[in-house]
Amino acid sequence: MNPPITDWRGLRVWLVGASSGIGEATASALHARGAQVLVSARKAEALHAFVATHPPRHGVVAQAWPLDVTDPEAVARAAREILAQGPLDAVIYCAGHYSEMRATDMDLDELQRHLDINYTGALRVLHAVLPSMTARGRGHIGLISSVAGFRGLPKSLAYGPTKAALTNLCETLYLDLHPLGLGVSVVHPGFVQTPLTARNDFAMPALITPPQAAVAMIEGWARGAFDIHYPKRFTRWMKLLRVLPYRAYFPAVRRFTGL
Repeated sequence: MNPPITDWRGLRVWLVGASSGIGEATASALHARGAQVLVSARKAEALHAFVATHPPRHGVVAQAWPLDVTDPEAVARAAREILAQGPLDAVIYCAGHYSEMRATDMDLDELQRHLDINYTGALRVLHAVLPSMTARGRGHIGLISSVAGFRGLPKSLAYGPTKAALTNLCETLYLDLHPLGLGVSVVHPGFVQTPLTARNDFAMPALITPPQAAVAMIEGWARGAFDIHYPKRFTRWMKLLRVLPYRAYFPAVRRFTGL
């Protein structure tokens, strides 16, 4: 469905949300494969530590670009300065925010924070990079969604809808950008050991590490996949729940979660 990416050597990849978790592991894995990784996040110290521990390979230098995706001017400025150095071959949006929430304890400010980081932040990055990428007719856009966006889940009032929006966004982007030569992928992780999931107070089935997640993503890009989901022993069950009628879905979720 997408132009396969099998050789990352020399490709310029901007990873937004790369100070920890899936983003950091993916940046590390791509650096090892010869890509020039440009890592962004709010935590400048973590980004500079990443660059320090990932020295140049064959003249390719990792770069740190501290950035808060909730700041429109900062996003536009970073993209402008990055593009001034040369075209981008891939942009991977990994930034995310998560906290449990139920409708009986709704927090509007926290709802809006999820929206601002998980979805609107992605729109800001896309708005800044797409004109250059479409004019070039090459490149790849990857957005990290979640299986939590497949259907409504308990305690996911703030998080799930933003991930559902990202999935829908990627589907629309693919329809618009594929004819122009760009690749688009949506990534649906299950449970991955990250600072976000560390907040969960329940057993997480099929839990994997960030490096395992990064490998699954790179393998998906090598296949030219649009929908990259992992670990499949868990995400396939989530996809099955996705197609159940509501009269079966709601009781199934209550039974499995106890909520």
